[in-house]
Amino acid sequence: MTLRTPIPLYIVILILTLLTGGIFFYAWYSQNDRELYRLPFDTRPAGGNHTDLNFGSWPDLGNADFFQNVHKKFIDNRTTFIEANLSAMQITFYENGVQKLQVPILAKGREGSWWETPAGLYKVELKKKNHFSGFGKVYQPWSMVFQGNFFIHGWPYYPDGTPVASSYSGGCIRLSTGDAEQIYNLASVGTPVLVFEKSFENDQFSYHKEPPQLSASHYLAVDLDNNFVFTEHLPKEVIPIASITKLITALVATEYINIEKVMTVPKQSLVYTSKPRLKTGEHISLFQLLYPLLLESSNEAALTISSSLGNSYFTSLMDQKAKAIGMEHAHFVDAAGISKDNTASAEDLFNLAKYLYHNRSFILKFTTGKLRSATYGAPIFDDLQNFNLFSDDPEFVGGKVGKTESAGETMLAVFEMPKGDKKRPIAIIILDSKDNATDVRTLYDWIKNNY
Repeated sequence: MTLRTPIPLYIVILILTLLTGGIFFYAWYSQNDRELYRLPFDTRPAGGNHTDLNFGSWPDLGNADFFQNVHKKFIDNRTTFIEANLSAMQITFYENGVQKLQVPILAKGREGSWWETPAGLYKVELKKKNHFSGFGKVYQPWSMVFQGNFFIHGWPYYPDGTPVASSYSGGCIRLSTGDAEQIYNLASVGTPVLVFEKSFENDQFSYHKEPPQLSASHYLAVDLDNNFVFTEHLPKEVIPIASITKLITALVATEYINIEKVMTVPKQSLVYTSKPRLKTGEHISLFQLLYPLLLESSNEAALTISSSLGNSYFTSLMDQKAKAIGMEHAHFVDAAGISKDNTASAEDLFNLAKYLYHNRSFILKFTTGKLRSATYGAPIFDDLQNFNLFSDDPEFVGGKVGKTESAGETMLAVFEMPKGDKKRPIAIIILDSKDNATDVRTLYDWIKNNY
């Protein structure tokens, strides 16, 4: 028989106090931790007081102010961040809003290519002292992931130790190995990364405006270079956008997935679409899936792409990318634009058009049906059709149509309008229209005739 000695009352009280105190502390910490890190990065100034940056929330129309406003906000709030200026080819580390280190960028992705380095507001997702790239089959010293497949890193080298040629680039921000090590040691996971491209700056070209009559309930027409608004109606109201969604799908896919990756078509991807092409179990590369996705608005292609990463994760990446380029109110629940809950404002879609035109032009080229890739070959599909409007118009740069019961007819269209010896990039966003073709054509012709 074991003798059980009663536990003194003061010890019981002490144990209960510690337990309940720990629970209350955990609850307090969890709440404050969620509050502190509800943004994609910590925006506290020195001293630890939280500052609400409102990530991706910029009231002015266009990315021209987006980058300058982020930079100023970071400096004012004494934020620690990295700024990569792709035009000046410099990368700067700021500590508590003060410049600590500035070094040259030695290479970036070629403009207009699949690997063009994406401008935007990001954060350091992961750090690795010597990352091996499955794409280039090279080692990347002092690597920091900031967006999908894009890194900041030192000079890459092959497994035998041979450095890559200076012309080699997979789209990452390449520094000298010594400079990359310094940035690596200063940065932490979660450090904001502001990637800036001069083409987003505002130029001084000016217009005058008078609005036309359209059937769409929401619309916006803007010069992508100087952000001049020709006409607008309810540009900030968030409504369904239908298959315009697929532009974000293509954007995320090409930034997070190897363009050569072969995907297996899952059964659940074979939903209703305007032109069925895929079969369950079929193996097809991302590059080839972009043809039906962007030309025939294939829901099957969209869901096959998103299922390769998991549909929920993929749509979360869509939301993240939208916020990173200033699409403050956009939200996505599927990669195809089927749901009425795929929503954005016309102003959000202007930010998307500006980003695509200046930083991901190959996606727009895809939508015209005129893209031909010597690297990846011709499309494998027979009788490929282009459902996008204006593909025969030589001034049409690219865009995407959509149509659902909840969204009506929609379109994001980009034209290059001749103006003297220049071409002005004009974005037209039409939402909740009864006739998107007529609305876009009427509006574009009106701009050409009056300006």
